[in-house]
Amino acid sequence: MLGRAIGGLGRIYKTQHNLTYIDDETYRRKILTQLNRGESRHSLASAVFYGKKGELHQAYREGQEDQLGALGLIVNAIVVWNTRYIETAIDSLKITGYDISDVDIQKLSPLGYEYINIMGIYYLNLPAEIKNGKLRTLLL
Repeated sequence: MLGRAIGGLGRIYKTQHNLTYIDDETYRRKILTQLNRGESRHSLASAVFYGKKGELHQAYREGQEDQLGALGLIVNAIVVWNTRYIETAIDSLKITGYDISDVDIQKLSPLGYEYINIMGIYYLNLPAEIKNGKLRTLLL
């Protein structure tokens, strides 16, 4: 009996969600925004996890967890890197007097990766500004 009661509660919440989704355009936009963010994160993870066509090849669970943990670490590092540079770019624009609205800032995403050299040659000779702990110069 208790299982049916709990199942009924789930249907009530699902029905409320469906009715709100149909009736409220703002709610639909929020749902779409969240779906797009999830897809962007998945796209970034797919680009990073290009080896062996993005398939896990460890025969044991711990090995798969290690692979996924490493993938999560790299994706998070990219997000932190992008967030730091987005913040710097916004601050730079504000200093020059450019008016940036909060609405525009909310639309920015740290999930971009088009400019990241995921597969290729890496140069580890760092420019002096980066060696000293500064960020690369922004090209505005």
